[in-house]
Amino acid sequence: MELTRARTVQAPPLGCDPADLAQVEAVVSASGTSFGKGMRILPPDRRYGMYAVYAFCRLVDDVADDEGATEDKEAGLEAWRQRIAGLYEGRTHDALDRVLAVVIARFSLRQADFEAVIDGMMMDARGPVVAPDEATFDLYCDRVASAVGRLSVRVFGDASEEADQVAYHLGRALQITNILRDVAEDSRLGRLYLPRELLTRFNVPLDPARAPRAQGLEGVCRVLAGRARDHFRAAHRAMARCNRQAMRPARLMGATYGAILTAQERQGWRHPERRVSLSRPRKLLIAARALVG
Repeated sequence: MELTRARTVQAPPLGCDPADLAQVEAVVSASGTSFGKGMRILPPDRRYGMYAVYAFCRLVDDVADDEGATEDKEAGLEAWRQRIAGLYEGRTHDALDRVLAVVIARFSLRQADFEAVIDGMMMDARGPVVAPDEATFDLYCDRVASAVGRLSVRVFGDASEEADQVAYHLGRALQITNILRDVAEDSRLGRLYLPRELLTRFNVPLDPARAPRAQGLEGVCRVLAGRARDHFRAAHRAMARCNRQAMRPARLMGATYGAILTAQERQGWRHPERRVSLSRPRKLLIAARALVG
């Protein structure tokens, strides 16, 4: 008598068409970042949920960074605003739409957070951003980083007010760290994200081409680094009040970017063109400590 073994057929993540999921994942892979690898610690539904959120962010960022006319960028971003609105009204047109629609419903993602990301990209599209005042600097950080965090924590598994506080503080900490690491690169693109008040205080020219060579740049960046440290600490305090399992990706990002900030502080900003990075062994050690700590 031949024995047959029942095979368990596993449903695809989020119940989506595998072909749609593959297209979304392809956007993540094509970005060339380590984001996809970092999200492997999540279970499949949440992992593909984050892939969809990242794909959205990647594509709207591409619109803002396009070399075309400002009017074309604005039109492209407004089209994305309408596309997101359509998802909340049940309209989908392609693979990303279909996956995002499921992710929005599954994790109760808020339309306002998607729109905030688009608003942040609009600031770049109408830019370049040069020496914004403090209020505009903080608004920019909220839109391009903390809003992404507010979407992410829900996909991670925590929609509490404390999780929103993690997004608020960790998003700002990560964005400030990126800005401090990319001063020279941004200057080559005609951008200067450092706050106007700090630049004036340390006698740094409000000119992207001249600011990286100014003696006072060190003081500006040290103040901002301290601000980022405050946000990292506040984020970790908020994480302690959240679902511990859900906060694993947030702890990993916080530990990684905290180490980047430390490396940047040690190097200083006398030669901002020397972009700091972490070795692979260092990244692995940070990840191990963040995930088991």
